[in-house]
Amino acid sequence: MSDVEYHLSDQLTVTSDGPVRIVTLNRPESLNAISPELQRSLISVWSQIAADREARAVVLTGAGKAFSAGGDLDNFLLQQEDVERRRASLRNARRLADEIIGFHLPVVAAVNGPAVGLGATLAVLSDIVVMSEKSYLADTHVLVGLVAGDGGAAFWPLLTGLLRAKELLLLGSRISPDEAKSLGLANRVVPADELTTEAMDLAKRLAALPPQAIQDTKRSLNIHLKTAMNTVLDFSLATESESFGTPEVAAAVAKIRAKKQEQT
Repeated sequence: MSDVEYHLSDQLTVTSDGPVRIVTLNRPESLNAISPELQRSLISVWSQIAADREARAVVLTGAGKAFSAGGDLDNFLLQQEDVERRRASLRNARRLADEIIGFHLPVVAAVNGPAVGLGATLAVLSDIVVMSEKSYLADTHVLVGLVAGDGGAAFWPLLTGLLRAKELLLLGSRISPDEAKSLGLANRVVPADELTTEAMDLAKRLAALPPQAIQDTKRSLNIHLKTAMNTVLDFSLATESESFGTPEVAAAVAKIRAKKQEQT
């Protein structure tokens, strides 16, 4: 067991299994949608694990039926009205990408259910992606009038090739586990009841390998991601912020508000 005390919101948990740290998005009632509180914890967790000298690998997963539904719906509604809130959220999206890409230990994503928008970005920025047969990936920003700014446009072309990334992001397509694997967005697809075992086995294998070799190989590979982050991500986040002011987003917000009122 680790002696490190993690200081995080209840919306993100860290547990230990030997040298492996299991990081779990813990808003199952909201399909692990990323609230501002959860986003802040996701930013800080990587430096906290880095300070844990017994940690050698990480498994990243979601509680309940989803990996992460992406941006929190209530926060989306507030961002449409509040420019400062929107800017803060997008600044934090940049910080989150920076923290994940700069994290030195290997990360295995155990994608247990839908991974959408920022949730998909969290998955594909991991080092090995294992998907349950019941999961899928999608970046659906364009379907509500937003630029796919918080990771898709910057990172997906490195994994799928530019033309496939354009098709997926411009159409907001849902990507099945097998398609994700064939596209280069996932490494393995397993039955749902084997997901945790598969991810943990991989993490333990990585944890048992020479740490400097593993960590510096990862750092070398992630230079590709850092280059994309420094050349594309800032622009795509800025244009995502601007797209909140479009009539299409206003229409999407109105539709969501009407649906919420019907449910109350």
